[in-house]
Amino acid sequence: MPYGDIIARNAEAPEIRLERLNTELRDASAQTVLRVAMVREWPESLTYVSSFGAESVAMLALIADVDPSLPIVFLDTGMHFPQTLDHRDEVIERLGLTGVRSIPPSETERKVLDPKNDLWKTDTDACCALRKVRPLEPALEGFSAWITGRKRFHGGARMSLPVFEFANGRYKVNPLANWTPEDVELMIKQRNLPRHPLVSQGYPSIGCWPCTKPVAEGEDVRAGRWAGQAKTECGLHVDKNERPRVF
Repeated sequence: MPYGDIIARNAEAPEIRLERLNTELRDASAQTVLRVAMVREWPESLTYVSSFGAESVAMLALIADVDPSLPIVFLDTGMHFPQTLDHRDEVIERLGLTGVRSIPPSETERKVLDPKNDLWKTDTDACCALRKVRPLEPALEGFSAWITGRKRFHGGARMSLPVFEFANGRYKVNPLANWTPEDVELMIKQRNLPRHPLVSQGYPSIGCWPCTKPVAEGEDVRAGRWAGQAKTECGLHVDKNERPRVF
């Protein structure tokens, strides 16, 4: 794409760019949304933030089809299931991903705020802030936009998820917003993609081990995340002004 076209797109006001993109691509396939985002809209300034959780492999495979060197941020909280770390390594090798970056929390902050690694017992918001929210901001420096794996069928605030958003100074691309659980399953089966080993044990949504439980049949996909609490999001997808003050 001519450099002048890229400059012109980046000069658009966010609300105009969002209207253009959501009008053009509201009903487009995930493959089309990704290609437009990666090649036309934000070449060299786009990343994917992945948990390598239950459904992540579908998005990662689609990204690898376009560019397996795309920068991918993995927030290594220090609280992931061992199975998640093994799955991450398997997926990286299988798909030939070369841009995965593991981002840990600040060790200095962790020693002060969570020296015993048990902050999750008393304040899950503070734990998520320390291990996910705060490390993400520096990890996103230099990127104008980031891809997420969120889908409307996850429920809650995600039910009205647009394909493109603008929040906290960056664009967010949600290629799988329209996907159903059946779409995810079909993708994994058709491509013979590796499954996260905990899915077969009743974990349809997987985060850190202290705050993730199996889900009973018929329950919401994310019912096992922070079960028994009003909390439904770690904070990555919450506006800065709406996040709870924890430090």
